[in-house]
Amino acid sequence: MSKHITLSIDGQVAIIEFNRPEKLNAMTPEMADLLDEAVSACNANDQVRAVVVTGAGPKSFCAGSDIAELDTYATAWDFRNRREYCDSIRALKKPTIAAINGYAFGGGLEMALACDIRIASSNACLGAPEIKLGWIGGGGVTAHLVHCIGQSNAAWMILTGDPIKADQALAWGLISEMTTPEDIRTRAIELAGIVASRAPIAAETARANLRAAVSMPLEKAVEYERDLQTICFATADAMEGRQAFKEKRAPVFQRR
Repeated sequence: MSKHITLSIDGQVAIIEFNRPEKLNAMTPEMADLLDEAVSACNANDQVRAVVVTGAGPKSFCAGSDIAELDTYATAWDFRNRREYCDSIRALKKPTIAAINGYAFGGGLEMALACDIRIASSNACLGAPEIKLGWIGGGGVTAHLVHCIGQSNAAWMILTGDPIKADQALAWGLISEMTTPEDIRTRAIELAGIVASRAPIAAETARANLRAAVSMPLEKAVEYERDLQTICFATADAMEGRQAFKEKRAPVFQRR
């Protein structure tokens, strides 16, 4: 990884960090390519069972795209066909936790929304400011926000472009937990460790099911969930879970 995107692995938890704090961790095309590499590395590593996504420094998770870089695209169509870094986060197969430290604006908010669980420091500030510059977000912000916080709150964020603070994000359900700035990374890694201790095939299947649940009609979603449950039930890890329950011990999951 480049110094602007770092990937570290500690046991079963991987940490992907945007590391450009002098620019509030704003994303460049080079960083988008490197993020895609980091995601591929996490997906290919069976030892990784959960991923924390965060930003370097105390001020920013990610301030979105580096505006100065946007003029490097020759046409709007070139911009449309760029590597979309939010898609990379969505491509993670492992359960993913966003540790939002400071600003999460534009594409930064979209990447946080692409994670399964979001926690934020008390100094976090989340916003979709694109409308103030003449465009709208394109990394899934509208769909994610509508599902996450409802149509009216989503419209408030997108149409005003004004950010909300962490306590408001918590009240709206945009984040699940608020911590002190000093504790955000430790808490995210702790939470990732809990998720990583669960049966990995079941966890990855649950992640896929959560994604499907927001886009399927109810009856189809229940049918799909039942099929996924059956797949999980047939795994060696599920048999280990049942045996461990009978023997009153902690299960040892092998990803089989």
